[in-house]
Amino acid sequence: MTDADFLTATRTFYDAVADDYADHFRDVLAALPLDRAVLGAYAELVGEGAKVADVGCGPGRVTGFLASLGLSVSGLDLSESMLAIARRENPGIRFEQGSMLKLTGHPDGSLDGVVSYYSSIHTPVEELPALFAEFHRVLAPGGHLLLAFQVGDEPRRHDRPWGHPVALDFLRRRPDRMAGLLTTAGFDVRVRMEREPDQERGENVSQACLIARRTAQAPS
Repeated sequence: MTDADFLTATRTFYDAVADDYADHFRDVLAALPLDRAVLGAYAELVGEGAKVADVGCGPGRVTGFLASLGLSVSGLDLSESMLAIARRENPGIRFEQGSMLKLTGHPDGSLDGVVSYYSSIHTPVEELPALFAEFHRVLAPGGHLLLAFQVGDEPRRHDRPWGHPVALDFLRRRPDRMAGLLTTAGFDVRVRMEREPDQERGENVSQACLIARRTAQAPS
């Protein structure tokens, strides 16, 4: 699958399901105290007023939460339908359409933080080094990346969600493998967390979060 193939598949899927997705996950953070705590700790780590990009922001729920914690945050997503919801619900936040693999709106070293909250899960494993290199590029030395993902080896395919004629694989990862890729990309992994699945919410795999600091030097 080429870059264009998986990006097009992801955009098409989320354009189709945007309204149902946003309604289904409207209050997701309210039901996840540990996730709110991680995001709160991350906001404190990067500091009030820090310039942060929420990449793969979807309908902007995490973006808005980070803004409420005092961060200068913007959102980016492939899906214009998702972005329409994000803009409507967060009128004071800037949202742009684009790929997290090419953060063209952010010069080298221009960000204090990058948040990828379950948004790398459609990126093929062979593209992860390029993705993490792009995160490294836009972060200032000492800037922090927050990366959340589901734990596992086998993807889960969502076929015709809410009756829409689309399908997409949701890729699961191993924290050690992801941490190794981040280290190779020039990050120092500072936090590694994994929580058990919340079966009352329909989760059937563990959820992981890594917080990594961009080192002063780019990898050779």
